[in-house]
Amino acid sequence: MVRGWRALGAVLRDRRMVATFAVAALLVGANWLIYVYAVVSGHVNSASLGYYINPLFTVLLGVVVLGERLRRLQVVALAVAAVAVVVIGVGMGEFPWISLALAASFGLYGLVKKRAGASVDAVTGLTVETMVLAPLGLVALLVIGGSGTFGVRGEEALGLGHDLLMMSTGIFTAGALLLFAAGARRLPLFAMGILQYIAPTLMFALAVWQFGEPMPTSRWAGFVLVWVALVIITWDAWSARPRRGVAQVEPAEPV
Repeated sequence: MVRGWRALGAVLRDRRMVATFAVAALLVGANWLIYVYAVVSGHVNSASLGYYINPLFTVLLGVVVLGERLRRLQVVALAVAAVAVVVIGVGMGEFPWISLALAASFGLYGLVKKRAGASVDAVTGLTVETMVLAPLGLVALLVIGGSGTFGVRGEEALGLGHDLLMMSTGIFTAGALLLFAAGARRLPLFAMGILQYIAPTLMFALAVWQFGEPMPTSRWAGFVLVWVALVIITWDAWSARPRRGVAQVEPAEPV
């Protein structure tokens, strides 16, 4: 515990590190707000698409910001994903801003966390982010509570159970972020990429079969194209992964 407080104190004394985690906090806060808006406004499918696009957006960030070079299959995957966004946008008759905003905010969050370096552990980083967001969250609660809309649906009060359930979402969210950070340190990047498809798949299933959101042909076509892009980029990551048990032999110097 003492070591944890020391690590937190070291980060708080570093203005540059505090600023980095503040940006990360604002990005993940924006991501949560957009996601909540998507759910309560009946756009769970759009949220699902956003998190499907996120791995592809992360690859794009690596090229634009970090100067990484794309492999051929990565170029194909990004091109297919771009076509998918256009198809869905045309079919919806509007710009798919929810999906792209979710992908961009979480992708940028990952980039900022990567820039923060491996020297800051997951708990310390999340603590600093929570310290940044807590005052904003408190103000939001005061505003919503003062308006009398918290825990109310129409004219009917939803009760203490609803309020406790709403508050518990913060615990689940913090737990998910801690597990994500811990898993990123232990699992290979390929496995992390595959596991990140679970959440949007569950969202998609809920949107279609539980919430009954409309799925016109254009949206199905767009989702199929995104899935194709994900298959391509997953295959590329699998092919490029380091092989275990294969010794790296240095070439012999000429005699």
